[in-house]
Amino acid sequence: MVLLDTCALLWLAGDQDALSDNAKAAISSSLDGPAVSAISAFEIAFTHRQGKLELPLPPEQWYAEALKSHGIREIPVDGACCLAAAALPLIHRDPCDRFVIATAQVHGLSLLTPDRVIARYPDVTVIW
Repeated sequence: MVLLDTCALLWLAGDQDALSDNAKAAISSSLDGPAVSAISAFEIAFTHRQGKLELPLPPEQWYAEALKSHGIREIPVDGACCLAAAALPLIHRDPCDRFVIATAQVHGLSLLTPDRVIARYPDVTVIW
């Protein structure tokens, strides 16, 4: 299983040409399919509410349909992920990215992201 960051989820559901060939291959070869951190639902809805993200549907409907149509498993943000997110080095301060990174670490998943800053974090394998 591979973990999609929020950008990768948005692109998988809406603009697959934006995904790298490596990302597409990792998604299609993942035995258990892709996964997302539940924090991506918050990030999508919040960014949409701020007017920085256009969606063809309301965020809650878009998110549910994206997960269902692409066979994506949602991983809850639990205490272990919260503690791991807080313990990460202060390479950058985006809280949503910190939860995504921690989710990958706690669950031993590779992370699909174009974000080069995330690749600087220890104990996370980035695919792009």
